[in-house]
Amino acid sequence: MRVDIGLDLGSTAIKVVFVENEKILWRGQTATVPGQEALAMGLIQKGRHNLALPEEQIGSLVATGYGKNLFAATDRQIDEISANALGLFRLSGGQARTIINIGGQDVKVLTLDEKGRVADFRMNDKCAAGTGRFFELAARLLDTPLEDFGELARRAKNHVELNSTCAVFAESEIISLLAQGVGREEIIWALNASVARRVAGILGRRQSEGAVFLDGGPAQNRGLVEALEDEMLTDIHVTAEPQFSVAYGAVVSLS
Repeated sequence: MRVDIGLDLGSTAIKVVFVENEKILWRGQTATVPGQEALAMGLIQKGRHNLALPEEQIGSLVATGYGKNLFAATDRQIDEISANALGLFRLSGGQARTIINIGGQDVKVLTLDEKGRVADFRMNDKCAAGTGRFFELAARLLDTPLEDFGELARRAKNHVELNSTCAVFAESEIISLLAQGVGREEIIWALNASVARRVAGILGRRQSEGAVFLDGGPAQNRGLVEALEDEMLTDIHVTAEPQFSVAYGAVVSLS
């Protein structure tokens, strides 16, 4: 038994996967705070403990993500774009042709060819609007867990709009809507719709034929998935655990 480890040191979360023969045996994550190397090592030790995995059965450790250079005990590093493309292509059974990855601090759109190679890549400007940080900010303002966003958005009776494309101004807009008595459901619906418009703008006319996948932690927000489907007029697919596809891609890059 040889188990390889993928480590994704992202801007808002650190993710680890233990993989044997391209099958995920264990996964774990923790919030990104100062001391990323110690946090990552703690996750790895936790995974080893859960799997009762001795040192001699550990194969390679591959790191990716913004903080990959902060982790010294790695056998290999891979850029997060390549890891994302490879990981999601494999997890989708080779179906993915467009990947919309909403990370902690950016939004990436990847177009893949039939072999899973990156044919085109686009990214948002340097603004938190539409990113994971933006959703976290909204969750705090609304005092609502992110996992409830999808269900609450479906309950919206009236559709309002968030027009700001800057996270700072959007925060003020959310506060203003709350002061006007607008319900959380309507604000969350507007937030999802706003992000969907922003993503569609990044993608432009670059969407290729084939399946479109939403990736990253915010992909767990079903309301965002539905908003993207309405905006882009196509089905949006999500894997079982979209927050781990980049770490998984780091591991399968070995094969």
